Amino acid sequence: MDTKASLDIATEGNAAVASFKNPCISDVGEITSASAQLKQYIETNRPRKIVFDFDGVKFFSSQVLGLLLETRARLESHSGQMAITSLSPQLERVFKITNLDKIFSFYPDKTAALEQNAGPGN
Repeated sequence: MDTKASLDIATEGNAAVASFKNPCISDVGEITSASAQLKQYIETNRPRKIVFDFDGVKFFSSQVLGLLLETRARLESHSGQMAITSLSPQLERVFKITNLDKIFSFYPDKTAALEQNAGPGN
């Protein structure tokens, strides 16, 4: 299994921004590595919010949806929130088809998601 990082996680204010490095996220090893990286980050930093920035991503396998659901559950254990940004129309359709558009918060870009995070009480 190739364990090179396929995910960048950067702290911006009291939020973390997770950005995938590849336009196609389908390699099982990369997704497993990204999941472990997120788990470690959440346990260590307990972020109030994680913003998943999908800018430049054209395709992802269904395992990525599992990674997002797993991350959401981890964040909810300490009242954290999650946002998804910069989805292409094709990826946006995946969320609608799976009805996951009803449980995640979506923003047009990272800046919009971070501004929402900066509001009172967030």
